[in-house]
Amino acid sequence: MKKFGKVSCLLLAGCTALALLGGCNTGDASTPGGTTETEYSNPVYTPVFADPCIIEYEGKYYAYATEDYGEWKPSDDPLQNESNQKCVPILESEDLVHWYFKNAAFTSRQKPTWGTIGANVWAPDVVRIGDTFVMYYALSTWGDPDPGIGIATAEHPLGPWTDQGKLFTSTEIGVENSIDPAVFRAQDGSYYMIWGSFRGLFGVQLTDDGLALEGGLQAARENKVLVAGIVGPWNGSTYEAPYIVYKDGYYYMFVSSGTCCDGHSSTYHVRVARSTQPLGPYYDDQGRDMLAGDRGAVVVKGDENFVGVGHNSVIRDDAGDWYIVYHGFDTSEYETYGNSNRRSLLIDKLDWSGDFPHTKDFVAGKSGMPMPVIE
Repeated sequence: MKKFGKVSCLLLAGCTALALLGGCNTGDASTPGGTTETEYSNPVYTPVFADPCIIEYEGKYYAYATEDYGEWKPSDDPLQNESNQKCVPILESEDLVHWYFKNAAFTSRQKPTWGTIGANVWAPDVVRIGDTFVMYYALSTWGDPDPGIGIATAEHPLGPWTDQGKLFTSTEIGVENSIDPAVFRAQDGSYYMIWGSFRGLFGVQLTDDGLALEGGLQAARENKVLVAGIVGPWNGSTYEAPYIVYKDGYYYMFVSSGTCCDGHSSTYHVRVARSTQPLGPYYDDQGRDMLAGDRGAVVVKGDENFVGVGHNSVIRDDAGDWYIVYHGFDTSEYETYGNSNRRSLLIDKLDWSGDFPHTKDFVAGKSGMPMPVIE
């Protein structure tokens, strides 16, 4: 019986260069990652699945991502284009390795419109609260002066999803580049959100149903907590795409750092810090707080096979082992697609033998790895 409830979704907020391409598409290509019945190899899904988040429900796993531009080709008929365009692709799997496209959370006609004109849905994070699945998403254009975070709800991971509108915009909450939401349940039952992108990660408490800010917008604006990074201009040595799990008395905050969207020149990688309190302070493996750049213990970084790796979520298999789910550029695709933003879905086991987790050899996309244990 599976024991894990929430595992957030990612979609690369603030850094999702896919938004430069315009439109959105689900894509229907699936590349099974299994090499034998006992081993698998990365990537576990192609062609495009950026900023992944994942949840488990009733024996199946569901993954969500930033708008998937995939292999969709536009039609000469504008109306057909509009009806074909879909946003926030949803995948399903029974083993965390073989993934299959099911549907999308929104079509182009259903996309939220409360943000900047032309904004796309980025970096969703899905959490089950009671009997409701709540999707927290960023609505942004590339370089958006006032992106924000909204909410959609559903009774099943596959939807249908109903948009509930905005939670806040950057201007309203007083945090520049308000994208990449991550929501988690604290040990006392309260729900918190940490969000942001390279201009400081901030945290606030949510209401018990997860659908609003505790105390309202003004209280959240005044009481928000700087959790990591530096307030000010964009700083690539700081962090975005937070993700939080609780283990053995600590909240572990995974963050992504470096350049996300320079194609095969991207330096994106994942770091981690921990705290005994949901909103920190968070400290790294050297005892440093996260209120500066270049901090946090390295979890996974690129190598000759995959680069620009990050924007992760985390989940456990039925043996109790932890896996990090994230995206990366497959360097073997460079000859065919050039320096594009085709980011594939990767999954690697986490080593918790020390105080801070990391992948095998701290690098991405190991091949011939044992399959997760699913009962």
